[in-house]
Amino acid sequence: MAGKKKHKKPDWKDVEKRVRNFGKRGLTELIRDLYHLSPENKAFFFTRFSIGEDPLETYKRTIQNAMNPYLEDGETLDVEAGRDAIDRFAKAVDNPHAEAEVRIFYVECGTNFMLSYGYSDEVLGEDMQEMYHHAIETVLKLPAKKRENLKTRLYEIMASAKGLGWWYYDGLADLYDNAFPDDSPREQ
Repeated sequence: MAGKKKHKKPDWKDVEKRVRNFGKRGLTELIRDLYHLSPENKAFFFTRFSIGEDPLETYKRTIQNAMNPYLEDGETLDVEAGRDAIDRFAKAVDNPHAEAEVRIFYVECGTNFMLSYGYSDEVLGEDMQEMYHHAIETVLKLPAKKRENLKTRLYEIMASAKGLGWWYYDGLADLYDNAFPDDSPREQ
């Protein structure tokens, strides 16, 4: 055993060294191969380069279908698909405003689902609160002029949550109050 040499696990730096040796043609061929590898890769490239349909609308449709299904038609809630859509969108774009938009939309859809069906599952509520928190963090990174519409939507989500029980509303209200103390919905 003393003579065996341990091999380190390859990582990005190993790949980067190889890619640096590619010419323009080699990089184009590599990207083409990645494009054809999976539907997710195709969607990534379409989103990154704004090709075809508005990428934001495409991801919002996926989130809508996952987070606000029509139970009457046999559709099911799919939190994982909704979160996956947000993760893929965020990796494909470098646009904090659009990222805040999809995060807020996710919580709007989930909250609407809970309101529509009287669904007050604590696990789903905690997931919504976590995404609401991420949405607020993303909004706070934006310049003040670009926050107002998003902040209004965050407030409206929180206000609509009163109908879902104190635990959900209070969680959202606490997050909102901490982020925007001058606009607190609660009596001082």
